[in-house]
Amino acid sequence: MDSVIFDPLVSRAVLAGLAALACGIVALSLWRGLSGWWLRGLAALALLVALANPSLQQEDRTPLSDIVILVVDESASQGISDRAAQVAEARDAIEREIASLDNTELRVVRLGDGAGDQGTLLMSALSEAMAEEPRARLAGAILLTDGRLHDVESAPDLPAPLHVLLSGHDTDWDRRLVVTNAPAFAIIDEPVTLTLRVEDQGAVPGAASEAAELRIAVDGGATQTFRVPVNEDLELPVTLSHGGMNVIQFSTPEIDGELTDRNNAAVVQINGVRDRLRVLLVSGEPHPGERTWRNLLKSDSSVDLVHFTILRPPEKQDGVPVSELSLIAFPTRELFLEKIDEFDLIVFDRYKRRGILPSLYFDNIRQYVERGGAVLVAAGPDFAGADSIYRSPLGDVLPAAPTARVFEQGFLPRLTDMGQRHPVTEGLDTAQGPLVDGLPGWGRWMRQIELSPVAGQVVMQGVNDTPLLVLDRVGEGRVALLGSDQAWLWSRGFEGGGPQLELLRRLAHWMMKEPELDEEALTASAEGQRMTILRRTLADSVGNVEITAPDGSVTSLELEQVAPGRFATEWQAPEIGLYRLREGEQEAVIALGPAAPREFEQTVASASLLQPLVDLRRGGVMSIEDGAPDLRRVREGRPAAGRGWLGITPRGAYLTADVTVIPLVSAWLFLLLAALFSVAAWLREGRR
Repeated sequence: MDSVIFDPLVSRAVLAGLAALACGIVALSLWRGLSGWWLRGLAALALLVALANPSLQQEDRTPLSDIVILVVDESASQGISDRAAQVAEARDAIEREIASLDNTELRVVRLGDGAGDQGTLLMSALSEAMAEEPRARLAGAILLTDGRLHDVESAPDLPAPLHVLLSGHDTDWDRRLVVTNAPAFAIIDEPVTLTLRVEDQGAVPGAASEAAELRIAVDGGATQTFRVPVNEDLELPVTLSHGGMNVIQFSTPEIDGELTDRNNAAVVQINGVRDRLRVLLVSGEPHPGERTWRNLLKSDSSVDLVHFTILRPPEKQDGVPVSELSLIAFPTRELFLEKIDEFDLIVFDRYKRRGILPSLYFDNIRQYVERGGAVLVAAGPDFAGADSIYRSPLGDVLPAAPTARVFEQGFLPRLTDMGQRHPVTEGLDTAQGPLVDGLPGWGRWMRQIELSPVAGQVVMQGVNDTPLLVLDRVGEGRVALLGSDQAWLWSRGFEGGGPQLELLRRLAHWMMKEPELDEEALTASAEGQRMTILRRTLADSVGNVEITAPDGSVTSLELEQVAPGRFATEWQAPEIGLYRLREGEQEAVIALGPAAPREFEQTVASASLLQPLVDLRRGGVMSIEDGAPDLRRVREGRPAAGRGWLGITPRGAYLTADVTVIPLVSAWLFLLLAALFSVAAWLREGRR
């Protein structure tokens, strides 16, 4: 390509100054009436042109093709219905159209789901594609999508038309379940209100929009079904029955004709906490271990403790007024008949039958355990005697019987094989350091009541390997029997002490049914989509765990033993959603991300989010079901879309391979012309 350029021999400022001076001289000549003023002007012009140095520039240019970017949305929502086939057909049509245009190339960018649950990052993909191409060559961009993007605020500044080819059909409709309000924590046995909504989108058939069936399942248990209105907020009271994580799944069945059932479920995870734990501690007589139990229970801010100590039994008559021995009378009837069910745990600390509690009361305590209560007996020497509470109706639920023998000697408590696996005692023997000669570094206890186990699990043993701590489940409740009143020696640091606080804390919380201390449990935790599965059991082995994915597929994984009674494995889940786990009779549920991923929150195709961007760049929106559009070239600034066609703007970009600059006229020729004009002016004015 040839063009004329100026390459001044002096700076432009000097050239402008000389031009002004020349104009002044010519004007002066004209004012004075000199007949050769115009010849003087031509002479000055010749000199100025010589200094401007006009040249012919020749460029060797290589034309560059125009580039059209095609972003193909292959996110999860594009797999609904026949959208994948629509997208493939539209992509082939666009490739054929671009191939028929001269000097035009197509760049195809394929877009999947964003990491985690980010959704469709359509604008980010377009920005990255534009960054890899010269801006001067971009002739247009086409988005092949359902219009459900989640980064519209990241739209780039495109110097060419932007078009949208929309997948889906005008008759598409879908139903989704949305939880609009759910607390992260709730108090056990107290109702909490959740707000949810069954919502229809798109071209909903008349019959489908009247009411919906709502199914509710807690922790993967039995499903309850209700009929609820559609497109209305529903306030649902839910009462948590246990502590720890409660997984509540809401779902509505798939209706014929809706796009997908992936958004027909919602999962809410609520951590159940107890408001206050009520504990009744009954001490048979003052002794050093009494303060240990009291300090333990009072140190927990979530525990309401009611403590009674028998200061003077009925058979003792010494004439001392009751007002000097106790603050209040022992309200036995109120505690053990009328309000017994208000307590989560009853502790008998060195208590024996003294006529204060009749057999009727003990029988009521037995029934309290079978209904779901908990009783802990810390036995003293009286437990081996004739007045032992074992010889009351309460003995029917105690896991061990006294043999009437009491060991008054020092002994080292030890964990049994069962105790190594039981969550109440596992790891206690190494809590203060490694074992020495197979024994924990604990201090001795000085007294033990010999027990004969009749039920439950023996988790600790003492003198001659006799049972020391026996745990059992009775009906819906739990019972623990500690065959010694010497645990307080550990708290005093005798011979190094021991994990007394941790043992009694675990024991109390196990009896109050804290989920993390259940003997048989299947739990799962997740970090991203990586799932850690833990099976806790008292057995020596377990089977494979079966994992049911959101799409219904089942995966079987082998669990490896990581500690006594602990089996675990890790698994990378293929997608987010609700997973059900089963091993034997144990079941668990875990939600990785939302039950309905962000991709399925809105499934009906719509260009509402993209329309402002398309209008700003004079582009167009077309539906794939209307047929593939023709592609045309349009001038920049003109509308780039019409009925059945989309336009791209030719950019005319090129690559300059070589540049040659040749002066148009030699400088000496301009000097000669200037001299001739000057002489002509002199001659015309008669100055020979």
